[in-house]
Parts: sequence; C-alpha cells; structure tokens
Amino acid sequence: MNSQSGGLSRRDALRLAAAAGMAGVVSVFPGRRSFAAAGPGLELAVERTRITVDGVTTRAIAIGGSVPAPTLRWREGEEVVIHVTNRLDEPTSIHWHGLLLEGVMDGSPGFNGFEPIHPGQTYTYRFQLRQAGTYWYHSHSASQEQEGMYGAIIIDPAGREPVRADRDYVVFLSDHTAQKPETVLRNLKVSEGYYNQGKRTLSDFFKDAERDGMKATIRDRLDWGDMRMDATDLADVTGYQFLINGKGPRDNWTALYKPGERVRLRIINGSAMSIFDVRIPGLPMTVVAADGQNVMPVKVDEFRFGVGETYDVIVMPEADKPFTFLAEPVDRSGYARATIAVAEGMEAPIPELRPRTILTMEDMGMAHGGMDHGSMDHGSGGMDHAAMGHGSMQGMDHSAHAGMNHGDMAAASQGRPLGWADASTPAGTKALSYDDLKSLTRAKDLREPTHEIEVQLTGMMSRYIWTLNGRKFDQGEPIRVGYGERVRIRFVNTTMMAHPMHLHGMFMELENGQTDRMPKKHVVLVPPGKSRSVQLTADEPGEWPFHCHLLYHMASGMMTRFIVSPKTASL
Repeated sequence: MNSQSGGLSRRDALRLAAAAGMAGVVSVFPGRRSFAAAGPGLELAVERTRITVDGVTTRAIAIGGSVPAPTLRWREGEEVVIHVTNRLDEPTSIHWHGLLLEGVMDGSPGFNGFEPIHPGQTYTYRFQLRQAGTYWYHSHSASQEQEGMYGAIIIDPAGREPVRADRDYVVFLSDHTAQKPETVLRNLKVSEGYYNQGKRTLSDFFKDAERDGMKATIRDRLDWGDMRMDATDLADVTGYQFLINGKGPRDNWTALYKPGERVRLRIINGSAMSIFDVRIPGLPMTVVAADGQNVMPVKVDEFRFGVGETYDVIVMPEADKPFTFLAEPVDRSGYARATIAVAEGMEAPIPELRPRTILTMEDMGMAHGGMDHGSMDHGSGGMDHAAMGHGSMQGMDHSAHAGMNHGDMAAASQGRPLGWADASTPAGTKALSYDDLKSLTRAKDLREPTHEIEVQLTGMMSRYIWTLNGRKFDQGEPIRVGYGERVRIRFVNTTMMAHPMHLHGMFMELENGQTDRMPKKHVVLVPPGKSRSVQLTADEPGEWPFHCHLLYHMASGMMTRFIVSPKTASL
C-alpha cells in the first residue's frame, strides 16, 4: 500500500493526472486546476519547472505541473489515494499540513518510519479524511517548499456546511526568490543581517536625538549594540516577490463576484519566511474559520498571520466595483495584491502602503524585569511568565505600549509605529486578535492538564542558529507524553523574532480566555519577547515533528520530536 516503485514517464504521469482531474474537477478556482479524489487514485508528479511572475522568469519546483500545486478538494470521510512520482534529481516528500492521519502518512522524512521519495520513484499516500476545512500540502524535504512545492486542500464536511457562500476561492500567499535556498541560508550564516536593507543610519540617529533627546537615543543604541541585534530586523529575508496564487502584483489575480453575493476566501500563508498583514480596504471580512476549524464569526478589517496559518473569511461586496486584496509583510519590503471584481481586467487603487515598525525593548522582554544582555545570544531571558497564553499581541490597542520608555512614547505620539505588534491599524478599525477566536463547537475533553511543558524559543542570531530550549534538532531530549494525557505547552519566546510554532499530527487548543470553546490551531504565532500557552489531548500515537514554520529557522535547528506513546507500549 505504501510502496515506492519506478516512475512513469512525464507524459504518462501528466495524462493520468489529467484523467483523475476530469473525474472530479471543481471549477470554483478560475485559472487554477482543482482535483477531487476519484477512481484508483490521484497521480502527482514533482519536477523542475520555470515560472514567470510579473514578467520575470525564474526556476521553481512544481507539483502536478503548476505553482501553486493543484487545489485538492475532497470530502470528509473519504479515503484518498495519491501517487507521488519524484522527477527531481534529489529526494522529496509531501506533508499534508494540518491533517489528522497515521504517522507514516504525515510525509515527514525521519519521523514515524517515513522515508523520502527518491529520484525516479513513486510513493503512495493513502489515508481516511477525519476532518473538514481549509488546509495545505508542501514538501518537507530540504528547502523545496521555498521553490514552489505547495498547494491548497479543501475538505468539504460530510454533513451540512455551516458557512453559506455563493462563491468560494483559495487565496494562497507565498514568497518567491530567484536565489537558491541554499544560497539564502549560506548568506544568513555569513551575516544574520545580510538581507536587512533598512538598518538605521546616522541621519536616523540625529532625528531620534532631536525627538527623544541625546541621552535616550545613545542608551537605545547601546542597548541594541550590547545584544548584537538591530531594532529594524523584522524579517530575516527580504527581496522576495510576494505571490497570490502564483501571481505577482502586476499579474493581478482576480476573484469574480456579483453584487450582493457572499464570497468565501480561504486565505493560506504558504510562504517560507513571511508574516503578513492582510486587508481589503472598503470591504470588511468576517472570519469563520482558523486553521481549518470553524469559529464563531467575528467581523474584522484586517489580520496578521504567520507562516502555515489559514483563515477563512466571508466578504459581501454590495457595490459594482473592484476591491484590492492587499497583504504586506511585517517588514514592509513589498506586497502581494489581488482584485475582487465583477469582471476580469478591473483594478482598484492600491492603498497607501504602511510604514515599517521599529522593535522596542519590550519586544525583547525588557518591560518584564529585564534580560541579561550578555546572555541574549543563548536565548535566556526574563519575560513575564504570568502573562503566558493570553495572546493579546495581535490586534491589540496599538496606541498602548506598556513598558515604553519616554523616547518610545514621544515617537508614538508622532504617529511612528513602534513594537512588533504595531501594524499601523487606523483608529476606528478592527484588527483580529487571537482573543477574538472562539470555537464554533464545544471541546470534547474538558480535563485540566496534568502534564505541563515549557518550550523556550531560543537562538543565536550572530551565528544564525535557531533552537528549542537551547538545543538544535536531535541534540536534546525529545518531548514525551503518554497516550490520552491532557497536556499544557507554554511557549516562551526569548528572541526578537516572531515564531509560528507548528505541531504535526494533532491540534493545539489556544488558551485565550475561552473555557469550553478554545480555538483549535495547528500553528501558533508567538510574538517576540512574549509567551503563549496551549492545551492538547495526546490521542495521536506517533513521533511528530514540532518546529518553527519559518523555513530557515527549522533548517537551522528549531525543531524537536513530540512523541505520543501508548501507556502500555513504548515506541
């Protein structure tokens, strides 16, 4: 069943893929193919290709002949069979992000007995669909995800769909670079600030001194210098092209509607390294699902989400006019845009792009009693552990920054964004907060956790090494829990970077003030210098990857094994 075999020819593979698609094409994604499970299984080939974005052609890796890969649309309860043929000259794999399935089918090499798919071989994935919602799939080998190995998954519920929509679109966000991923990582190893093109200058120093005072400005620069860090280092990699469904801003991917229709947008952050702020000026969004799981509807104007996260929203455009869908990375180094319109070729104005924020000492946990500057490279620190798990950084009141020094307050009073959480959200508008998320259904397991685990998110910026609890992957002890245990995980971010933490194999329930309706997440975004906590029921036996979903962080060591062992047996 889970065998590898010699591959078909490229022509045969594509013909079989087309045949599978003809058996169940879903036509709600203009310009993109969408395959449903049919017959003996779906054939997908992984191969090198070239893509053209905004007139620029670069190398890429395609699944099923396209970037992004074909959207896979299935139904809850089905058994799906996917034959993946590797036409690369290196091993590959496909991980089914967010799906609950048998460990070996998770598609992560080195875990649960799964081995990579070697060149010329075909591997058969077979699993039962145990959930509904919006998910995605991508390579879990080397840095192939960065090169285009990603696509969307839609699983329709076995029963009634609780969200009514007249149209249904995937909006897949990604980042693309002409550089080889190995080159990007090598550059980061040479200098952690290699891609930081926005470092503060001498002119910035004098402007800050004029506004904040010379003493405060010198103190600020010395503090950052002591830590060998930069207040403008919001993202490790810049120079990306930002894509929506494989198209750049000038390509202008378009979602069609008729006035008065309810349009569902399944928004996926499938990038390698980019955290996005998303908005549609003039068109409020109602969030109805997070990470594939239905939530109580909440109306917002914008949201921030990390790599691997998904949000489903409903928009209801009444006017017969186009709207711009805009996603800006937190470092404001570019943007992705699409258009929601009544006809192809229409465009709405691109709104004024927002300024980049500057990190503060609070983002390093300094507002909570201080960190030892000398130990920062090793990720130790003194953040407020009592504040764990409240998830208030996203969508917070951006005018209030507890712990600011006088220079910070002076800058804030002049409208300059300060702190990682400050997305320059206009007054009177609503940005989504984790605190807003409330599961549509009540939790089945309401037991209090009996096993508590602290996971410190650590790193050494000067050498570009990222770790969990100060240890690189497989250099420390794995996390072990017993089958059926109720577990609390406390994420303590001791670094200046936000980390989207992903646990394979099961959902985490975000502690955000809810009791029996905590939202389920497969990725939790932990802001710099902050803490968050989750609960879970360890009911999926296996050895699961547990890692930061920033690709180059994971590649630099920020991963561990989360082992769920049956009480009566050991793995």
